[in-house]
Amino acid sequence: MAINLQKGQRIDLTKSNEGLSRLLVGLGWDPVKKSGGFLSALFGGGGAEIDCDASVIMLEENDRFRYQDDLIYFNNLKSKCGAIRHTGDNLTGGGHGDDEQIFVEIEKIPERIKKLVFVVNIYDCIKRKQDFGLVQNAFIRIEDNKTGKDLLRYNLTDNYAGKTSLMVGEIYRSGKDWKFAAIGEGTMDSSLSQIMNRYK
Repeated sequence: MAINLQKGQRIDLTKSNEGLSRLLVGLGWDPVKKSGGFLSALFGGGGAEIDCDASVIMLEENDRFRYQDDLIYFNNLKSKCGAIRHTGDNLTGGGHGDDEQIFVEIEKIPERIKKLVFVVNIYDCIKRKQDFGLVQNAFIRIEDNKTGKDLLRYNLTDNYAGKTSLMVGEIYRSGKDWKFAAIGEGTMDSSLSQIMNRYK
């Protein structure tokens, strides 16, 4: 049974799960159902499908982003070290369960990397006039990819209207162990490159 986390909570991953080495990180969301009608068509989110993109930022000491290859996203699906693999872009957020999945092999993460930040942003949000007020049921979950055991789940329940990026959660080193933090912070960053400016 997965542990359900609240915003701001931190949980140990490796200390309490002996032998844990391969993680499946699932991220999901649903577009808010439109009620329909003329006014909805006029004012509802630019009318296009909402294309949310999940990414992983690999950070060094002091939350420093150093190499372009340390950003794993739809245009760079695998880290150079082989520790992180993104399964690809879901263009609509439709369907049940995970919308995008990222596999993490803990033992392959280079020593210089201290933190993995999982973010979700809306593609082309300014042009499409979209924000996370048009998205519901966002979550991140982690399972042991060897055994299929659910380890944790964090449902993002805040009101993110007006926000165009979400800092969802972090997996970070704590001594020899790895922990997870439920962040759930919405930002006004309108693109992945704007998000990356936070870590320069």
